[in-house]
Amino acid sequence: MIFAQVMLIGFVVDALLGWPGALYRRLSHPVVWIGGLISFLERRWNRDSEGRRMILGALVVLVVLVVSVTPALLLSLLLGAGWPGVVLLGLLAWPLIAVRSMYDHVAEVLHPLAKGDLTGARHALSMIVGRDPSTLDEAGVGRAALESLAENSSDGIVAPLFWGVVAGLPGIVAYKAINTMDSMIGHRNDRYEYFGKTAARLDDLVNLIPSRLTGLFFALASGRVVTAMQTVRRDARHHRSPNAGWPEAALAGGLAVRLSGPRIYGDRVADEPWVNGAAADPDAGSISRGLALYVRAMFLCGAVLFGLAIL
Repeated sequence: MIFAQVMLIGFVVDALLGWPGALYRRLSHPVVWIGGLISFLERRWNRDSEGRRMILGALVVLVVLVVSVTPALLLSLLLGAGWPGVVLLGLLAWPLIAVRSMYDHVAEVLHPLAKGDLTGARHALSMIVGRDPSTLDEAGVGRAALESLAENSSDGIVAPLFWGVVAGLPGIVAYKAINTMDSMIGHRNDRYEYFGKTAARLDDLVNLIPSRLTGLFFALASGRVVTAMQTVRRDARHHRSPNAGWPEAALAGGLAVRLSGPRIYGDRVADEPWVNGAAADPDAGSISRGLALYVRAMFLCGAVLFGLAIL
């Protein structure tokens, strides 16, 4: 499968290099470009009545997808299916896969936490989560870091690769555009409840299969397959997200820690159910074991890609 070969190249390059700071300073990043377009449209169209906001929000989804996917489709047709084209397409897919950066961001939370520097750990955590971590204790920081590791392994790695294998460079670009729209406008608040509804529902749909694959990778890599899958069957469906509960429950069961639970968003307390609630709270050691499990899960993911690539 040519698409699998393209994704395998992007996966390996990102695992080895990440997205170097020099490249970011010179070129920024494709997700930032997509985010700029979303922000531009949101500022101009997110207004007036609820019905009008919903229609214009759906139009944003269409415009962003067309603008993002059209160049990817043209490049795929131009470069063709020969090895030079496959390699170049793999390099173009590279920045849309977050294998290395996912590890690095969570490790940046682990390092200060392991030294007892809770303030430093909270600051590092603020780079990867949407809520304010300033009131979190060690267990709260540990839960948030592991939850981010689980959810973003699906959103940032498995899902882009899945849609890249299905539809090549246009597929991975379309997924990243949808996921970026959801992260920016797919919120349940006064500003985005109607404007971002289409983006949020579409993101739920495209993550349906990848989230479950991610949970399976974590369970298989954990060495506690039965326990991890039991946790998934028991707790995944109770999660606030229709998809994030699958990798989160598998990771919680694999590490024998509890995740999710009540949390604070601004001045609101969200009484979320626990995932693997009878287990202990995570600490710095749990994050370290979580990163090791993540590496094994990514090796499994890479092995599946390799198998598809040589078919």
